[in-house]
Amino acid sequence: MFSSERLKGIDVFVIVADLGSFTAAAERLNLTNSAISKSIARLEGRLNTRLFHRTTRRLSLTEAGETFYRTCTTVLSDLEEVELALTSTQTEPQGKVRIDLPASYGRLHVLPLILEFMKQHPRLQPHVSFSDRYVDPVHEGIDIVVRIGGSDAWPASVGHQFFGTQKLIFCAAPDYVERHGEPRVVADLESHQCIGYGQNDGMAIPWYFKGRQPGDMERRIMHPHIAVGDGEGEVMAVLAGLGIAQLPTWLAQVHLNSARLVEVLPDLATEGLPMNLMWLKSREALPKVSALVAYLAANLTPAGRR
Repeated sequence: MFSSERLKGIDVFVIVADLGSFTAAAERLNLTNSAISKSIARLEGRLNTRLFHRTTRRLSLTEAGETFYRTCTTVLSDLEEVELALTSTQTEPQGKVRIDLPASYGRLHVLPLILEFMKQHPRLQPHVSFSDRYVDPVHEGIDIVVRIGGSDAWPASVGHQFFGTQKLIFCAAPDYVERHGEPRVVADLESHQCIGYGQNDGMAIPWYFKGRQPGDMERRIMHPHIAVGDGEGEVMAVLAGLGIAQLPTWLAQVHLNSARLVEVLPDLATEGLPMNLMWLKSREALPKVSALVAYLAANLTPAGRR
């Protein structure tokens, strides 16, 4: 049976976590520090777990606290949305919306769209994170996710729209080509310095090459001269003349347009990973989610924003 005890103290807990301070939370809620401290202590006692790491200088969530925080913010957000729906016919996007984006593509092409959307809808409160890891929007309570690559099968609880496949090309700085010559065939890459996209395990992401049959692709493990675990950092290495890299056009095109990079081996340009926009179906009826999803769907392309 549901107990109202479960709701006690979660609003105080969320505000303390957001502000990182009992004192700041007390000022926000017009309560005493003692009242805030006792509320958190009662909550931790009821849950039989510590929610905060406490030191004289800082307050931070424990691992259990982070898990509880994600659930509490989702519950409070849902309650706020229900109240708005019951008391208003307001269809203006407003309130908090959680968004997770791929690091480089997100910063360069998706975040500018979100910021433009905010100018039209100033009551919207996006909370944007960047990561290239797998994200489970249901488990992590993320409203909208943009991903490059990933599963081809999506659970029924997740809506998604495929918006294209990124094109991969080979690029180098003009001065590198002048010093080392331009490769003409795949075999020439063996005598060139290559720049790879690195992973934490020390392995570089394989490069994609056209297969023998139309539409086929081959993955080859390269041995890069330098590996960088960030797309924009990888471009910096190419611009510095350190070698040849395989880059998506959404990352390289601006530098090709300014002639800071040149394309090499153009006949080997190929399609890479699929690009998808995803959202929680349980929240797609909310104006803040549906309107932003529609805006992103209309403006995102494999080359970047329209």
